[in-house]
Amino acid sequence: MVALIQRVREASVTIDGDVVGAIGPGLLILLGVHRTDTESERQWLARKCANLRIFPDDAGLMNRSVLDMGGEVLVVSQFTLYGNTAKGNRPSFVDSARPEHAEPMYEAFCEDLGALLGKPVATGRFGAMMDVRLLNDGPVTLWVERRAET
Repeated sequence: MVALIQRVREASVTIDGDVVGAIGPGLLILLGVHRTDTESERQWLARKCANLRIFPDDAGLMNRSVLDMGGEVLVVSQFTLYGNTAKGNRPSFVDSARPEHAEPMYEAFCEDLGALLGKPVATGRFGAMMDVRLLNDGPVTLWVERRAET
C-alpha cells in the first residue's frame, strides 16, 4: 500500500461540479492499493500517516504530526500509483489491486485513519473521475509505502 502525502493549506475533490470532500490545513493523501496488500499494511500505513511529523513546531522544525496539530485529512483513491512504466510508453497496472479488493481496503484505511485522528476524514469517491485541487504547503510531499512480504 502506498500513500503519496502532501502537506496542504487546503484541498478539495470535485465530481461533476459538486465538491464531495474538502479540508483546511492538513494532509492530502493519494492512496494506492497493491494487489497483495493486507490488513497489516493498511493499519501500518494509517498509523504512519497520522503520526508522521511533517508540520512545523514553534521553532519551525518538522516535529508535529497532523494528529498533534489537529489538522484535517483528505484521502483520494489513486490506482495509478502502482502504474509500472518500465517498458514502453503505456503504464501497466497489473500491480494495482482490482476494485473488489481495493475499494474495501480504501474504505477501511479511511476508517482506521479517522479513528486514529478522532474525527472522520474527507474523501473522494472510489472509481470516479475527480478534480483534485490543493494548495501545497512547503511544498512537502512524501512517498510512504509498506508492502506485504511475499
